Amino acid sequence: MSMECPRCQRSLEELSLGDVSTVACPHCGFADVPVDHVSEDDEPETWRDAFNRFYEDTVGREDATER
Repeated sequence: MSMECPRCQRSLEELSLGDVSTVACPHCGFADVPVDHVSEDDEPETWRDAFNRFYEDTVGREDATER
């Protein structure tokens, strides 16, 4: 029984890994994978906060490797 892609109406392939399986379209790239597009953060991160977080993470790792 062949399933049809909801995006391009061509045949879907079943992909399995262990006990988990899903379907995907080799033609258009559709994948039947559930996703959540809602951000959990109430307030967006500023560029300054992002750079500070990156700098703190990077410096922390460099300090640990020098010991």
